[in-house]
Amino acid sequence: MKNLILSIGLFTAVLFSSVSSAQTKRVPASYGREEYVEVEKNVKLHVTDLGEGQPIVLIHGWPLSDAMYEYQYAYFTQQGYRVIGITLRGFGLSDKPAGKYNYDVFADDIKVVLDKLNIQNATIGGFSMGGATVVHYVAKYKAAHVSKLALFGAAAPTWTKRADFNYGFWSKEDVDGLIQLNNTNRPQLLENFGKISPANETSVSPGYGAWLGTIQAQASPYAMAEGLKTLRDSDLREDLKNITIPTLILHGKLDKICSYELAEQMHSLLKNSTLVPLEKSGHALFIEELDKFNSELLKFVKK
Repeated sequence: MKNLILSIGLFTAVLFSSVSSAQTKRVPASYGREEYVEVEKNVKLHVTDLGEGQPIVLIHGWPLSDAMYEYQYAYFTQQGYRVIGITLRGFGLSDKPAGKYNYDVFADDIKVVLDKLNIQNATIGGFSMGGATVVHYVAKYKAAHVSKLALFGAAAPTWTKRADFNYGFWSKEDVDGLIQLNNTNRPQLLENFGKISPANETSVSPGYGAWLGTIQAQASPYAMAEGLKTLRDSDLREDLKNITIPTLILHGKLDKICSYELAEQMHSLLKNSTLVPLEKSGHALFIEELDKFNSELLKFVKK
């Protein structure tokens, strides 16, 4: 019996020694990059960080997450780029704290992530509310970590009409109604936006629509309401005037959420910008004209 126990003990020791040795010698399969980056105490952001090469940083729109760029990750990593998608606080898989949700906070969070990742000479792009966010980031931090800016259906210079800016579709009262609907019937709000996001009923397939719906459902209702307040109240005209780095503006001609007029206004305020209309797209330009979207962005990044 004693010999049996000694034999079992010896076998166990050899087994664990072998496993330990294998783990020690194992070459890491991952790049060792963090999937969650802490931007302040008790707040971590989800980061998708794929590929190697010159970096492209992508910021999602309301109420999506970095998952919206699935088909940009696939394309640009194959082209030899490192693609980094940052999910803003309150959305997707990022933490969802109570507190402020405005372009200042979003820009500060992006700066912390890019600092920690030691990103240099990147192209930073943003969609819709994310477009407004990256405008503020570049202006506030004087293009820290980035050398180019790309805007996709951006909610800028200002998403709502005002006395000296009669462009776009939304009044402040309209957005108040959206906030009220968010707080009483959020599924209806998401359904309403789903109907007006594409250029027409067939430009986004039911499969794509369902996929986007699953991403939107992850958003915090609180963050969605606070994000709408930021969209309602922000004016980025001065920020746009202070940006000098090369900028690409991709915007759907048939956009019913961020009017093409907004793209023309951004183009007039940005000193070094190129405006490329996507003739067949609404607000979902990143999938409605996927090939053109990716190829125009690639052409810009390569310049």
